[in-house]
Amino acid sequence: MSHRGLSLTVCALALSLALSTGAGVPSHAYSGNGDVYGTFTQHIRMQVDRDKQAFLQASGCTKWFYKPDTSPSPSLERIAWNTAEAQRSEEDCRRLYPGGLNAVREDFARTQTFFSLSLTFYEFALVSDQDDDGRYSAEEIQDTFHALTLFYDAAHPPATFAEALTARFDTWHKTRNLERLMEGMSRLYERGYRVTAADRAELDRVMR
Repeated sequence: MSHRGLSLTVCALALSLALSTGAGVPSHAYSGNGDVYGTFTQHIRMQVDRDKQAFLQASGCTKWFYKPDTSPSPSLERIAWNTAEAQRSEEDCRRLYPGGLNAVREDFARTQTFFSLSLTFYEFALVSDQDDDGRYSAEEIQDTFHALTLFYDAAHPPATFAEALTARFDTWHKTRNLERLMEGMSRLYERGYRVTAADRAELDRVMR
């Protein structure tokens, strides 16, 4: 599957409900204190969890406002809609969305966009660890900086690298800059990076 195809799959999956908050960072994302990869992926994953919760809220109330028929399309059956988090009461939904259907539809679109972007950025972070060893080599850091159009100086300490990467994520997440992120993914692919079986397994785990 191409990188664009997989990223579109991630975004499509974000249109349906995740089954759990999946708190924390997978064990393969750590390799010791001060690790750039661990810091970067942990930062993204925390945002994924926040976006997931916001999306769950909007999705649950969207389902309620559209009742009785809000079943996902067959292509999205991989993630169930009948979760405890998704079952919102009338009281909850009317309190959260006093503007009714229009308000919840707007929030659904907004939270869907943020959730899709944070998941796709997480995919980017996984792919940029080319050998899946849970850390960045000097070459991987340099390639990741190049992909995200960041200035790279080998003399900088790991903390500076981590700060630059997390700041780039925060900026592009805030501005919903999926286009620039996908350009970055393309740059990684031009340098031979690919989504591995371990990357797919981690993405699947996040979406379960």
